[in-house]
Amino acid sequence: MNSKMNTTALILGATGGIGGAVARKLLARGWRIRALNRDAAKASRREPAFEWMQGDAMNAGDVLRAAEGVDLIVHAVNPPGYRDWETLVLPMLDNSIAAARAVGARIVLPGNVYNFGPDALPAPTEDSPQHPVTKKGLVRVEMEKRLKAASQSGAGVIIVRAGDFFGPGATGNSWFSSGLVTPGKPVGTIKNPGRHGVGHQWAYLPDMAETIARLAERADRLPPFAVYHMEGFWDADGMQMAEAIKRVAGGKAKIGGFPWWIVPLAAPFVAVMREIREMRYLWKVPLRMRNGKLVAELGKEPQTPIDEAVRASLVALGCLPESHRDMMTGLIAPSHENAG
Repeated sequence: MNSKMNTTALILGATGGIGGAVARKLLARGWRIRALNRDAAKASRREPAFEWMQGDAMNAGDVLRAAEGVDLIVHAVNPPGYRDWETLVLPMLDNSIAAARAVGARIVLPGNVYNFGPDALPAPTEDSPQHPVTKKGLVRVEMEKRLKAASQSGAGVIIVRAGDFFGPGATGNSWFSSGLVTPGKPVGTIKNPGRHGVGHQWAYLPDMAETIARLAERADRLPPFAVYHMEGFWDADGMQMAEAIKRVAGGKAKIGGFPWWIVPLAAPFVAVMREIREMRYLWKVPLRMRNGKLVAELGKEPQTPIDEAVRASLVALGCLPESHRDMMTGLIAPSHENAG
């Protein structure tokens, strides 16, 4: 698909972690990138390589205008700070679906594990039943239902589900940056939210972006409703991510537990804490999505070595000095991006 010099992708959420990572990856692979933002002038100064359009993902007319002539719509927009999640997420998705139908574009949704409940554990497949036990999970299920319906009426869909995001550009709401380490400070104590012996699944943003880009480039050969799971980084005993952070930060940091006791106290006042409380079950039980279907399609899943991924993440968060950039092959692209 990227052989077309004028192939264009509209990114909704291009200033966010996954949206920005996908946009930069597609740009590097020859796509034209258009992005919608409520402050296009400010966003353009930050990322001048994109074509920015003024508008709001909540406004159907804005989304439709931005989608004119595009081949792909990456729906990676979320309400800031998790505010009004239940009332904003679905209308924004409906606007993307309507625009995709109108212009003949395919929709990409970066997904996660929230739509799976305990009955799908410990190893949900792409087709496992979705009976979530959380509000956010119910919204995720409805999003995928609407996308499946759209795929049956002319709008192709690609969904890539992955574990907890981390990496350059990951928001302050990520577990890596809001739990394990403190942005802007050297790594002293690593607050591990997991239980020893309970596995946990992580997704490095540049790897997910690379996966999405490769799938988008072969969209014409995918089914109308194409869903894939990423393996990402599987922390088999719940300690490997914390150990990697300690190792990359010089080996002197202490690994402690996450202060779960503070969550119910802060939840009534802090939206992020309410989200943390609701999703705590994912730290109590192992959930491992396998990537067999993805590998069958791509031949290989992009996977950056964990120490390289952690180093890039810590530098981006200001937890390691800039000099550590010289030790990395690159912040955005995995060193093996052309593999497979």
